[in-house]
Amino acid sequence: MDVINPATGERADTIEAHTESDVEAALERASAAFETWQDEPIRKREELLAAAGDVLRENKREYAETMTREMGKPISQAIAEVEKCAWVCDHYAEHGSAYLEADSHASPPGSDVKTVYDPLGPILAVMPWNFPFWQVFRFAAPHLTSGNVGLLKHASNVPGCAQAIEEVFRQAGYPDGVFQSLLIPSDLVDDIIEDERVKAATVTGSGPAGRAVASTAGDQLKKSVLELGGSDPFIILDDADIDDAAETGAWARNQNGGQSCIAGKRFLVHTDVYDEFLERFVDEIESLTVGDPTDEATDIGPQARADLMDDLHEQVEASVEAGADVLTGGEPMDRKGAYYPPTVLTDIPEGCPADSEETFGPVAAVYELDDEAAIVAKATDTEFGLGASIWTTDRERGRRLAREIDAGCVYVNQLVKSDPRVPFGGVKASGYGRELAREGMLEFVNRKTVWVE
Repeated sequence: MDVINPATGERADTIEAHTESDVEAALERASAAFETWQDEPIRKREELLAAAGDVLRENKREYAETMTREMGKPISQAIAEVEKCAWVCDHYAEHGSAYLEADSHASPPGSDVKTVYDPLGPILAVMPWNFPFWQVFRFAAPHLTSGNVGLLKHASNVPGCAQAIEEVFRQAGYPDGVFQSLLIPSDLVDDIIEDERVKAATVTGSGPAGRAVASTAGDQLKKSVLELGGSDPFIILDDADIDDAAETGAWARNQNGGQSCIAGKRFLVHTDVYDEFLERFVDEIESLTVGDPTDEATDIGPQARADLMDDLHEQVEASVEAGADVLTGGEPMDRKGAYYPPTVLTDIPEGCPADSEETFGPVAAVYELDDEAAIVAKATDTEFGLGASIWTTDRERGRRLAREIDAGCVYVNQLVKSDPRVPFGGVKASGYGRELAREGMLEFVNRKTVWVE
């Protein structure tokens, strides 16, 4: 696997991929590890997870530099990502046993009925490049702690991250085989899911990847959880704090180079504040620093791969040809590397790529809408349903509208984010199932009823 630094376009490293025999050996190790790991006391598993958090903190600069080199994340954001991974380890180290506590049920006198939560076994996690540490740890922290073992098939452009994550668990003291990274092409995924030793699968990534995994898992009657794409509405109502909404909105669209499923993508603005918001929004976006991702002052680095930047630009060009206006950005930057500038489109025609597709990069589509009803209709007029953000000074109004938005999570006066303390996931083409909190931890367990008379 060649590692291409997207900031330079040059090869930074070559890492040897695993063979089919390597995969077979890994599956055998995972199966053997589960037999003993599932019987480890929960407190022991929590202690090891806390140790993993310590390893992350101790080596955060090294891990951040690996991310920056492989997929272009600005170094300050990469460090913050490693720190967030340590946080999710802390969270499940503290709360894992409580989340797995058996639930009691009403029962006849003299009987005791509970639901207990037993692990399933080896779980395959197919993970993306955009948050190459966080996406993995929000899977691994709860599910290793519940007694499962993990097999990671990471994106092919971040093999160094995959190796580093496996090393985190090794340094923390996890037994051999409890967490393994498989450096393999996507065409081996189906065979792994079909293997009887693998009990479930989870995917964070594109719609096609999710559908492929879900189809194979479904054919094998195996549990799956999908966190897929999004085209999140960022709603600015007529009573919003415009300065706050514009500042947060600019960051919600452009952090991580705009390469986020939960980034604010479609900005739906009430006509009464449209001009004011748009002016402030463009000012905020144009103030962001695009540059060398190893520089602490950089806000936006390169896109993760040159081909992804080309795809994004094709979406912009097609939208402009359909009638959209470019207020800022809109062309690849004239410099070495896969750099695309923060871009704002207005007067978005219905059905053009910026309107109907997920734009996975720093491109904001801004709409002017007449009233609350039109905003809600536009917010839900999408195949996606991952997140939404609503801006209003009337919190009760925000709560009411949140119930009308067809999405897995809605944030009022805050950007959409994943947090270890609350469930995260989507509906419609954005997937199914939940990650994080107790709900996420219970996705890959046998919810076993135990009736004792």
